[in-house]
Amino acid sequence: PCVGEVTAEAYSEMVKEFCDFLDGDTDEVVAKLQQDMANASDALEYEKAARLRDRLQSVTKALEKQQIVGEKSEDIDLIGIAQDELEAAIQIFYVRKGRVVGRKGFILDKVEDLTHSGLIDRIIEALYGDEPVLGVPKMVLVPDLPLAMSTYEEWLSFQRGTKVEIRIPLRGDKRELHELVTRNATEEFHRHRMKRSSDHNSRSRALTELQDLLGLIEAPLRIECYDMAHLQGTDYVGSMVVLEDGLPNKREYRRFKVKDVPGNDDYAAMEEVLTRRFKAYLEERDQVSDTEALATGERKRSKRFAYPPQLLLVDGGKGQLGVAERVLKNLGLETEIPVASLAKRFEEVFIPGQSHAVEIPRGSEALFMLQRIRDEAHRFANSFHRELRDKRMVSSALDGIEGLGEARKKKITQAFGGVNAVKQASLEDLRSQSWLPEAVAQAIFDKFH
Repeated sequence: PCVGEVTAEAYSEMVKEFCDFLDGDTDEVVAKLQQDMANASDALEYEKAARLRDRLQSVTKALEKQQIVGEKSEDIDLIGIAQDELEAAIQIFYVRKGRVVGRKGFILDKVEDLTHSGLIDRIIEALYGDEPVLGVPKMVLVPDLPLAMSTYEEWLSFQRGTKVEIRIPLRGDKRELHELVTRNATEEFHRHRMKRSSDHNSRSRALTELQDLLGLIEAPLRIECYDMAHLQGTDYVGSMVVLEDGLPNKREYRRFKVKDVPGNDDYAAMEEVLTRRFKAYLEERDQVSDTEALATGERKRSKRFAYPPQLLLVDGGKGQLGVAERVLKNLGLETEIPVASLAKRFEEVFIPGQSHAVEIPRGSEALFMLQRIRDEAHRFANSFHRELRDKRMVSSALDGIEGLGEARKKKITQAFGGVNAVKQASLEDLRSQSWLPEAVAQAIFDKFH
């Protein structure tokens, strides 16, 4: 098109046909190729007819690879899961117009302590949070229903423009196909676990590389990484995630509510979180359990903040690094705890006393380990922020209704399956709750209608 070899109209038609084909609308494309080939042959344009014949054969070959699993009208995404307490393998089959037109698989780190339904929530958010390449289907088949099922169905329906269902397949072809997706997930998870178990050498190499590249006295067997999350200065939170011997130690993860930072100030929030963490470490380090311990010189260590990191990593650039340096210096820990920062934009690593970034080779085990813990801290902070934000939104929606205290708020949201359902409930539905006084039911209805 850029040199005028084709008109804008003809090019647009080619693009439309191509998109239709990828969306599963293949019959029209095949019929058109067959008709064009016949017309070229009738017109004695044999070279053109041969090109169209080859194109038709290529299309037919592509279609043969697409397994037919349903009716022409069926657009379905099937999600299969295999998991342990640390990770989950996710497999997705994309069915469009009754054909399997695509597959996707990935490993998900379970930073949060999630139920099966909570995991489905996170997967749905990950798949459809950004604009999905194949669009939103009419139906999503899952092994467990999400916790906020009505909310997710409403959200997906809004994105698609028509009703979307989330279901567990119980029988028939859909159940068989879902079992196939789950088997794929299980096989991939077994492969991943075998790789993970053989990764000890990779982890050791990464820790040794970090020691050399960052100029550390010893290999950082314990790495702590910190990140902040907020929404326009509200619900400010911080996260601390821990790698021990190169593996996540979820029992050591900590979350912080930022208390003393008005407005949007990441530096001040980071300073508060780090100060609280390392003040607690100093207090626990210096605490003596009893008179006997005092005599023997033994220290009492609690399970919260007893152990210092061999590397303190903050998410950000030189600014965040400066904050971490200042906190450690103020607490007298600058010679005890090494610090570095990892900037996301160019994956640059900065250390104190050096103006330029440390050169860590792309694709190295060291950089991969830093990226993993940084991303983990980011996800952990965001999950806590989302949790606080949701609680605040829930409480504010039902606040100020006369006769509706905290106990009744909790009971009515459980009875209806969420605040949105309470807001949409009819007066008859509210009055049908035997434990809810009629005057309170009327007040709830009046507020939202």
